[in-house]
Amino acid sequence: MGFNIGVVGAGQFSRCFIPLFQMHPFAGEVSLAELIPERLKKVSEKFGIKKTFSSLDEMLKDPSIDAVAIFTQRHLHGPQVVQALRAGKHVYSAVPMAQTEEEIDMILTEVKKTGLMYMCGETSFYYPSTVICRDRFNAGLMGDFLYGEAQYYHDMMHGFYDAYRYSGGEDWTKYAGIPPMHYPTHSMSMVLSVTGAHATSVSCLGYKDRHMDGIFQKGKNLWDNPFSNETALLRTSDGGIMRSNEYRRIGFGGKNCVYMSMYGTTGSFEENAGGAFWTSLKWGDVESLTEQMDCFDAYDMDEEVRSEALHYDFHGKLAKAHHGYRLPEVYFSLNNGHFGSHQFLVDDFMKALKVNKLPPNHAWRSAEFVLPGLIAHKSALRDGETMAVPKIEEIPKNWEMLNPDSFVAYRFE
Repeated sequence: MGFNIGVVGAGQFSRCFIPLFQMHPFAGEVSLAELIPERLKKVSEKFGIKKTFSSLDEMLKDPSIDAVAIFTQRHLHGPQVVQALRAGKHVYSAVPMAQTEEEIDMILTEVKKTGLMYMCGETSFYYPSTVICRDRFNAGLMGDFLYGEAQYYHDMMHGFYDAYRYSGGEDWTKYAGIPPMHYPTHSMSMVLSVTGAHATSVSCLGYKDRHMDGIFQKGKNLWDNPFSNETALLRTSDGGIMRSNEYRRIGFGGKNCVYMSMYGTTGSFEENAGGAFWTSLKWGDVESLTEQMDCFDAYDMDEEVRSEALHYDFHGKLAKAHHGYRLPEVYFSLNNGHFGSHQFLVDDFMKALKVNKLPPNHAWRSAEFVLPGLIAHKSALRDGETMAVPKIEEIPKNWEMLNPDSFVAYRFE
């Protein structure tokens, strides 16, 4: 029998993942929890879900559910993850992991205490650009890491207004003003997941918002946050340098809003709205990788979540750069999202449950992707003061790491 998965939240994002859990060879029954009755009814009928719950609290009381997949509002993840772990459930959570250092500590404490699996589903970990850089870095083609930069350029007009209204109800503006560096994992994970390093210090500057909607202003959101854009410069544990941009007001309309570039002593990767290229020490040696990264596909979404700005977030295909060989065959008949990442994230989690080994985005690594952003925002409030990023504790020795690409060892039987 497979693992029974309880999906929490019936919003735009969770609908991309419900069929992935339903069709995975290691999954059993998939159930759904949603606070809004009309939405619960519509989504459960759409995906043929028989078991439904009116809340997370109700779902966690069901002893037949092995794991929950949390797709709720950003600021709710930390407390809900802790609640689920204390109820004896494995957890898959959308990003970010948490909103405070205290929430991070509580999650790590519960994972150690219970031995349950926790994974944060960071999509940028499996963006084609990140996969290419990770493969080439691990092969030694980049040499020593020197500098990396990553940016999440997502203007509020590009789907965010509608998304926050959809999930936040009448008080949606209070949640929309989240500090950009409290949602840093798209940019942070791209560089850090390639090198395996962690951030040790950060200096961050914020841009005080001037927009008439008043979302990013003191006294107007849950965080008393005035910044719509934040730029962080970080030192990494391998001696390198990293820059992270998290912008919510920017005149940028590329098909992708998450980009990265990385520079090493023997090879470098550069990406922008015009494409991606690899260069080496040999003068004039430039290799185009744009074709390897193509994830674009036809447009086909529910009418109520149809948005040109969100087209490539929720509908696409695998890129040539992806390790598609490791996925279950049933996944190739499904749409993908966030540049080919969704299938790999669900596959990581289900394999981790099956063999009881830590997936790449395990609790300790997920903390290293979000904690630098939390410290960066504190730095921005102090006009760029350099601040130390606390070191996340070592992974307990009783945990082994999963290699999700090892499809022979974890074949689908």
